[in-house]
Amino acid sequence: MNDLSISNATTVRDSGHHCCSCNPIPRVFLYIVIALFLLGLSVSIFIFVVVHNAVFFLSLLALSALLLAFILWNTLNWNSKTAILFFVRSLPDSDLRLARHGQLVKITGLASCGSVSLESSYEKATRCIYASTFLYEYRGFDLKPVNVNTSCFQWSLAYCERFATDFYITDRKSGVRAVVKAGSNSKVIPLVIESKLVNTTRQCRILSPNLRKWLRERNLSEEARLLRLEEGYVQEGSCVTVIGMLHRNNDIVMIIQPPEAISTGCLWQKLLLPVDIDGLILRASQLAGPVNQETIPHPDR
Repeated sequence: MNDLSISNATTVRDSGHHCCSCNPIPRVFLYIVIALFLLGLSVSIFIFVVVHNAVFFLSLLALSALLLAFILWNTLNWNSKTAILFFVRSLPDSDLRLARHGQLVKITGLASCGSVSLESSYEKATRCIYASTFLYEYRGFDLKPVNVNTSCFQWSLAYCERFATDFYITDRKSGVRAVVKAGSNSKVIPLVIESKLVNTTRQCRILSPNLRKWLRERNLSEEARLLRLEEGYVQEGSCVTVIGMLHRNNDIVMIIQPPEAISTGCLWQKLLLPVDIDGLILRASQLAGPVNQETIPHPDR
């Protein structure tokens, strides 16, 4: 079993569901852009005051607006994994009968459990190859931030569980069955949609008995507050897509994580910068996980 919440604890805390190796917009680049903007602004204001020509000043504002929009566009799409999803869709499916040892392959097929299977934390769904649970708290004046980087008046990740395990996949193109090494000591990039199971509101912050029991088992506070619990899992029999390196050992076919990070490349048609993907990509081809949300009734109803 692979505890991804421990191996990616800092990344999960800082950017939610991300496991990419780096942000496409480095902080050094932002510092350089800010310094150049301040320098250009001071020069343009000086020219405007002395020469009474606002062309340079207006051009600087227009260029800065375009650059800011480009940075915001890439940051938002990085958070939603748009570049990774586009990379997965654009890569053609491989044929395990023809693929060579050490080749990067994309396999789509039905998943089945290996010797170890998982159970989802809250819904208790059995025979899973991947399971994740995220608990968010809304931070206001009444709640003390978990750390100095946590701001008030926003949803913050308070607790997370994310597990993966080795499983089998049957290639729908060739019918060959392969072992996917997503278990211990493997880096996994899960592209699985989590569903909202519990969502308390300002009008009613009462926690259900099931949620209180779940919090108690994990030594979390049971006080009534604004909470949102999301859970996702991939059960046996689901159609999944895996991208990794093919490893052949006699008659055993395995898909393991690539030894080096994979770059999505520049997606100029979508104005997206390259993103480095360090690990085995696991994507559920359809919504995997719970679909029913637990409703918290108002006490006056």
